[in-house]
Amino acid sequence: MKIFGFNISSENRFVNITCNIILFSLVLIVFGVSILSPIATEAYVVSSPAYYSGNKDSNNVSLMINVYWGTEYLDSMLQTLKENNVKTTFFIGGYWAGKNNEMLQKIYNEGHEIANHGYFHKDHANISTDENKSEIYMTQELIEGLIGVTTTLFAPPSGSYNDKVLSVAESLGYKTIMWSKDTIDWRDKDENLIYKRATEKTVGGDLILMHPTEKTTNALDKIIKTLKEKGLNVTTVSQTIGLEDES
Repeated sequence: MKIFGFNISSENRFVNITCNIILFSLVLIVFGVSILSPIATEAYVVSSPAYYSGNKDSNNVSLMINVYWGTEYLDSMLQTLKENNVKTTFFIGGYWAGKNNEMLQKIYNEGHEIANHGYFHKDHANISTDENKSEIYMTQELIEGLIGVTTTLFAPPSGSYNDKVLSVAESLGYKTIMWSKDTIDWRDKDENLIYKRATEKTVGGDLILMHPTEKTTNALDKIIKTLKEKGLNVTTVSQTIGLEDES
């Protein structure tokens, strides 16, 4: 069965119908506000900058995995994380979650932190305040409807942010997360290069950006083992930036 273009399994049909009704209502509200609001230059108050790393004096590092595509590689990545006893953070795109609710549930059931990556993977620095709110809030509501988790970390797609994005994220209860090391795995399909970028000169507090790609999947086990050999603890973004105590 399909609802709003999403494939829905019978056991999740009721949840998805409810989530999509909520999302459709939110879209109407947001678009209505956008049309009626006058165009103006806004001043944004930001009390907290984006996080590019955590505590450099700690031994915690994070593999932050942005998910908007690459579903076919997630089972393998989850297995590698499990075998290495690692819990990390997956930043989830709302549109992806709507089409892959069972995989989202599996990621969560494996004990990983779930975070927000916007709904349609837009350029957040170049969309309106209302569109920013819509992208973040619709994703939050969908994830909460599917797995009962309220997300509190937001990674802007492509790292595109400014004070407007920070202010909107803050107003919705989010910390904006960037990265200190980028594997650039979406562009460079080179397992050795991905490994090098994830592990070379890595120190406590590093946030290592990656995606579910074939080459990243192949390199993941070696990346984790090398980080551990350096005495680093691979954990969630919340723990690395000090928002959550280790358990």
